[in-house]
This record gives sequence, C-alpha cells and structure tokens, in this order.
Amino acid sequence: MRRYLAYCVAVPLAALAAVLQPGQESPMKKLTPVIFVEEVEPCLEFWVDRLGFEKTIEVPAHDRLGFAAVAQGDVEVMYQSRASVASDIPALAQGPFARSGALYIEVGSLDAILPKLEGVEVVVPERKAFYGAREIFVRATCGTVVGFAEMAGEEGAKGEERE
Repeated sequence: MRRYLAYCVAVPLAALAAVLQPGQESPMKKLTPVIFVEEVEPCLEFWVDRLGFEKTIEVPAHDRLGFAAVAQGDVEVMYQSRASVASDIPALAQGPFARSGALYIEVGSLDAILPKLEGVEVVVPERKAFYGAREIFVRATCGTVVGFAEMAGEEGAKGEERE
C-alpha cells in the first residue's frame, strides 16, 4: 500500500519537477477534496460535532446549505450539494456522481479518535494493516467513507501479511 501511495505521489511530482527550473518554487500550494453529496448538513454533524473541526465556509442554497468547508490544522474538506453543483457548474452535473474513493487521515492517536466515532457505521473494523498502520474505516453521516490511521514507527513495524 505504501508503495502504491508513494507511486501515486511520485509520478505527478516527477512530472511537475520536469517542468520546473532549478530553484523555481512549485506552483502547487494545497490540495483540498470537494465531495458532492445529497445534503451538506449531515457532513457537518460528522466533522464539526464529532471530530471538532471548524466550519470555515458556509454557503446557503434556498432553505439548505449548498456548500460548506471544514478544517482542523492542515486538514480541510469541502462538501457541495448535488443541487448546488447543478446550479453552479452545470457541466459537472451532467456526469455521473459515483460514490467512489475515500478520505484517509493520518492521526497521532487512534485511541483519541475512536470514542468520537461511537454510533457511526463501521465499514472496516479496527485492524493492523500489512503496512503497519492501525486503522479503522467508517461511513460519515453524509455517506463519505473516512479512514483514520495511526502509523506505526518505521523501526521494526510489521503488519499482517496480505493474502
């Protein structure tokens, strides 16, 4: 998994490095996922109420929220309702809104996160991954799959064997 993740990061970075001159700073500053959902409000319950994120942006759309961003430290996630996307960026609304992918967040202590996840649907129960991480995957109240991982120290860390 780490090799795959490293590959996913290394290839785009290598392509970027090929166009940058020595000493030139990367034009890339930050990557923030924008996830399309039916309703934004349940997402806030998960991130703000359970995990203590701060709501940094809120954009109303009629009698509901059309868009919201939440952040904690350097971690930021944005949610936009499908109705808002259709109104704001019609070209995006014409494609499929597949539920694919997941968010994967490295945490300092999984034990500090677990009590905040009580009552949330567990997609993958707590486990020790083959790459050494202690992790759990849950489905946020708005449907997004979120993994929380406490990485083992590199020194002598061995996870379960893959089948």
